[in-house]
Amino acid sequence: MHILRPLHRLSRLANTAHRALHLTPPLQREPFDPLTVDRASDDVDVCIVGAGPAGLSAAIRLKQLEKERRREVRVVVLEKGSEVGAHILSGAVVEPRALNELLPSWHTMDGHPLTQPATSSTMRFLTSSGSYPMPHPPQMDNTGNYVLSLSQFARWLGQVAEDEGVEIYPGFAGAQTVYSEDGKRVQGVITNEVGLDRQGRMKDSFEPGMEFRAKVTLVAEGAHGSLSKQLQNRFKLRQGRDPQTYGLGVKEVWRVRPEAYVPGKTVHTMGWPLSRDVYGGGWLYHMADGMVSLGLVIGLDYANPYISPYREFQRMKHHPFFKSVLEGGECLAYGARTLNEGGLQSIPQLHFPGGALIGCSAGFLNVPKIKGTHNAMKSGMLAAEAAYDALEHAGEGEVVDMSSYEERMRGSWVWDELTEVRNLRPSFAKWGFWGGLVYSGVDSLILKGRTPWTLRTPVGDAEHTRKASEFKPIDYPPPQPPLSFDILTSVSLTGTNHAEDQPVHLKVNPGIEARKKHVRENVQEYAGLLGRACPAQVYEYVDQEQGEGTLPGAEENVEDAGWDGKKLVINSQNCIHCKLCDIKVPTQDINWTVPEGGGGPKYSLT
Repeated sequence: MHILRPLHRLSRLANTAHRALHLTPPLQREPFDPLTVDRASDDVDVCIVGAGPAGLSAAIRLKQLEKERRREVRVVVLEKGSEVGAHILSGAVVEPRALNELLPSWHTMDGHPLTQPATSSTMRFLTSSGSYPMPHPPQMDNTGNYVLSLSQFARWLGQVAEDEGVEIYPGFAGAQTVYSEDGKRVQGVITNEVGLDRQGRMKDSFEPGMEFRAKVTLVAEGAHGSLSKQLQNRFKLRQGRDPQTYGLGVKEVWRVRPEAYVPGKTVHTMGWPLSRDVYGGGWLYHMADGMVSLGLVIGLDYANPYISPYREFQRMKHHPFFKSVLEGGECLAYGARTLNEGGLQSIPQLHFPGGALIGCSAGFLNVPKIKGTHNAMKSGMLAAEAAYDALEHAGEGEVVDMSSYEERMRGSWVWDELTEVRNLRPSFAKWGFWGGLVYSGVDSLILKGRTPWTLRTPVGDAEHTRKASEFKPIDYPPPQPPLSFDILTSVSLTGTNHAEDQPVHLKVNPGIEARKKHVRENVQEYAGLLGRACPAQVYEYVDQEQGEGTLPGAEENVEDAGWDGKKLVINSQNCIHCKLCDIKVPTQDINWTVPEGGGGPKYSLT
């Protein structure tokens, strides 16, 4: 069923998203059957999944080309957050190189958030009580960059895109890919169903997902997105590439005392609280308006299952260097997100029949620089140019060829930048902290990536995890407000909300036996790693109660299935969409999928 395109986008959505469905009373709700549902369908030229810097840059560039070449192109951006920017989190210091190319006059545009230039860049090595200056790698120099909230930056880009004529639909999560009848090309996406209960039955509020049929589909979900995973597997986009590896960034925003505030000051730290066998480091950025952004990034290739990234970050704030800035201030926001660390070796094939991966869906973060927004934006711009050219030349019904996007990326400054630093992050995995530090210093300062070799990363992060029996539990100090907090207090600062009675979007392999196996292996071998690794207390391995799961005389159901008196509880309402569980769980049997559109965190300062 196709629909007309009214002038006002909200009325169009109201007309297409609702269906006159006869539903039975709540106690007799019908199970949802995706094969029989009547979906609204809409035809677009380009459908972009994700309203982050990459997706919005692609959308803006497409509309610029429309004006330049006078050929109309309909561009739709789907965003799973309740509003643009609600799911965006980063440090963030932004290098404006791509922005200068996309919007050369951005300085004069209303409402832009690039108001605080970086004024200094330093790096310090921390011991448990000391702080020492150390050489600052050239990639970390922030001259000409801006300290800001990436959430606010995305929100501003979204307004620019809408002013250009882009249709943006917040609260619409891309849940499924639409394929051609032969399954060989992508023809758009389907948004997720709304109004299903926890058992997958239709509530009175049920609305089926909407189908956006597109000539070109650009996937800009961010790191480890659900559609990105499906597409990479289906079209073998990772063939011949290294596995993608990740870090977890845990972050807070504080308003600090005037005497502790130095506008534009940026500091990176290495060393404490992390042990030498854990890759990572901290940051402290002085934003505009008396606020600071601080956080800790931990490489998810860590071996010790007793590590809690959240609690490492909380104790980091008690170091004299951070405490001197934060004491007397107020914590305003919290968040966490995984980020790509694989670099050039881990970038998959970027195009597939009918579309392409852009931004962090592909993985363009420059790890030594600790920046990726400029690369993500540039990838979106180049994908837009490739898509516009391909649409001009494609005949009716032909598969739009996006291979020129990959060629453009390989010829761009993004590729040059990532080629130069390709060996720095892998050197730490290969030779440890001190070996990686020495190698990185020589390569970045002297060789500048001009080496005949490329260091490889043969396995993913989950495979680096070792058995709990090889380590001692870590005795983390308890929270000490007002400087450090328990995890649920922090989660409350994210504004996270999910409809309580909806299907759990964190999918453990189906079946009672699979659930038992998960609990047995993760509790017995890895001491319930996810209970500590998750930065939002989504996962808990708890004692089973009498009559549950595997206890004598019990009638089992999947969620109560367990092992040796333990079961897994998934508090999916806490999920802040960081994707760590999908990446780090040693058993690799959890699949992060999109919840109902509009659910999740509501970031504004991150």
